[in-house]
Amino acid sequence: METKKKRGEVLVAIMNNKADFAILQEQLWYRIPVASAPKRWPPRWLAFYQTKVFEEEAFAVRYYGYVRDMEIVRRYELFPNEIPNPKSEREYYRIHLESLERLAAPIRSARWRRIVFIPTTWQKFTRAAEINDLFDESPLEDRLWRELKRLQIGAERQWDLQIQEARYLLDFAVFCVKANLDIETDGDTWHADRERIPEDNKRDNALQSGGWHVLRFNGQQIRESATESCVPQILTTINSLNGLSDEGLVPRRFYNLPDGAMQQLTLFEPSPEYDWD
Repeated sequence: METKKKRGEVLVAIMNNKADFAILQEQLWYRIPVASAPKRWPPRWLAFYQTKVFEEEAFAVRYYGYVRDMEIVRRYELFPNEIPNPKSEREYYRIHLESLERLAAPIRSARWRRIVFIPTTWQKFTRAAEINDLFDESPLEDRLWRELKRLQIGAERQWDLQIQEARYLLDFAVFCVKANLDIETDGDTWHADRERIPEDNKRDNALQSGGWHVLRFNGQQIRESATESCVPQILTTINSLNGLSDEGLVPRRFYNLPDGAMQQLTLFEPSPEYDWD
């Protein structure tokens, strides 16, 4: 099969109830509200992230299919037996699949997290070992993600966080003992926009008031010195926050050697099984 790299060619969507999954299996269609469709549209492939209602199959992507066609319909057309309600006139994309396929190995999420859509490429979808491998926000994020994976730092990408009444998407969330860490990758255009500075400051202050430490790296730093500069700052910050909090009984800390960073091991190796609770 040819390698596909088009952004948004695969759309990972949420599957959060068994009735919709039965429709998908039996009738091979899925619905997305027109008003909520992602910017990268339309997808050529649709995949499904299953939530906790699916029990042993929860918190993973297991099923996908090729999009045969789609149409815009009203909700009452989708569900003619449904009692009329305020949503009856809502418009949906009804997306028809050629077939429903099952991945040989599921793409799991190690943590419970809010996911609605993840637009990605076919290449990332077919190579992903976990949910965080799917994200396709920017080459800068991908570069830093490779470094974090190399050091086995269990960061979460595009982490949805609510602080009081505001919601934020964090580029990378790293969970530490003393406080959690938000790592942001500011692209060149974003970084050069001086009008963003007050908004970024407001955001960073809100995160810090909510117990988060914030690190920001610009495009030049990540492209030219991710290993030599960005990673040591991240490791130093993790250590200052008393190490990673989510692995074993002893938080994992890092130290630097001339030939690269090393990590202190936990007392126990992490279990290969996921704890979905």
